[in-house]
Amino acid sequence: METEIAEISAIDKIDKPSAFTSILQKIVNVTQEEIKPLLLACGYFFFLLSSYFILRPIRDEIGAANGIGNLPWLFTGTLVATLVASPIFSSLVTKFPVKKFITYTYLFFTTNIVIFYLLFSVLPEKKAFWVGCVFFVWISVFNLFVVSIFWAFMADIFSFSQGKRLFGFIAGGGTLGSLFGSLLTAFLATRINTVNLFLISLLLLLLGLFCVQIFPTNFQKTSDLEEDSSKSEDDPKFTKQPIGGNVLAGISHTAKSTYLLGICCYILLFTIGSTFLYFQQTHIVATEFQSRGDRQAFLAKLDLLVNSLTVLAQFFFTGRFIQRFGIGLALILVPTLSVLGFTGLALMPMVPIFAGFQVMRRSSNYAISGTVREVLFTVVQREDKYKAKNFIDTFIYRTGDQVGAWSNALLAWVGLGLTGIAWVGVPISILWLMLGLWLGWKQSQLAKNLAKSNI
Repeated sequence: METEIAEISAIDKIDKPSAFTSILQKIVNVTQEEIKPLLLACGYFFFLLSSYFILRPIRDEIGAANGIGNLPWLFTGTLVATLVASPIFSSLVTKFPVKKFITYTYLFFTTNIVIFYLLFSVLPEKKAFWVGCVFFVWISVFNLFVVSIFWAFMADIFSFSQGKRLFGFIAGGGTLGSLFGSLLTAFLATRINTVNLFLISLLLLLLGLFCVQIFPTNFQKTSDLEEDSSKSEDDPKFTKQPIGGNVLAGISHTAKSTYLLGICCYILLFTIGSTFLYFQQTHIVATEFQSRGDRQAFLAKLDLLVNSLTVLAQFFFTGRFIQRFGIGLALILVPTLSVLGFTGLALMPMVPIFAGFQVMRRSSNYAISGTVREVLFTVVQREDKYKAKNFIDTFIYRTGDQVGAWSNALLAWVGLGLTGIAWVGVPISILWLMLGLWLGWKQSQLAKNLAKSNI
């Protein structure tokens, strides 16, 4: 009898969630089995984006110091670099298991950081112009690749229903990392030699890689059973086998899929508008701030404001918003804001209006639209989650930058200023909004088909 009572008591202790678990489940709709991978995903993204946001102000300051006239060429260099890097990454995906090709990719980038640290340490500022240009291109590629790999990993590990519930919270971990990196850079930029920030970024990236190594990949078999009944411990997803396929599958599969092409166009329209605003930001920073440290500090504080607004939404709002209102409404949020913002900027071309528009657009994108774009990939086949997604996140994304950069240069050449470019942004945003509605409908159809195939 005493033994039975002890066993019942032990079971009660196991079943009763801890105080931390109870608090976490009030914030996000997460099951007991999902807590460990959720927290590791948050930590992984935290270290990843804190590493990038330490280096980002250095990139933006280089862009401002080199002059706005050189930016289109830097964007061109970035596009070429992503075109070269994409098939190399696909070959790693084809030949190696997931954790191995993630490890090799991140170790490659950490080696690059060490090289840039040594070059900027040795070369005088006047002779570091070309190194700065290479760094600008490199970090633009670095950012897209490491983040694309992260979300591809998440889309591979988590199911569609888990993505809707958890991706907002996971994105919040990344925003906290952005906040930390921005705060650290804003504090240190005028206090230490900024080249030492490379070493801090290196350490944080290695911590993110550590999270990958200990990440559980077989937890999903115990969750979402009603939707993912076909998943089992023998699912190839959870083995150590390479994904396989063709090196150019990312390109060919994208070209054959209206859904993936829709995502391409959605990202293209987003990046064109973002590039227009980035050029305006670069002009303001170059004219309003004279020293390198002041420019870096200002850009870091701008990131700080965006990230502060974003993180609260991601932890407490995004997941429930997507569950309640669906993918379609989440996809049209930022396009709607862009229509209003570009219209307001065209009617009243004032710096405070521009700054407010930029902050609202970026924070809403990070909190809602950017997160839901990652959920779109949970309903495609596994090979496309890495190869097609990486192709879209890198080459297509930078193609949008390229179109936006040279379009901005052309519009400026014909005499359009802030007001004229803002009016151009209005119809682009309207088209973007309409595409978001279609993508939301298409994604729901694919999700239903996936659920039926798993029955």
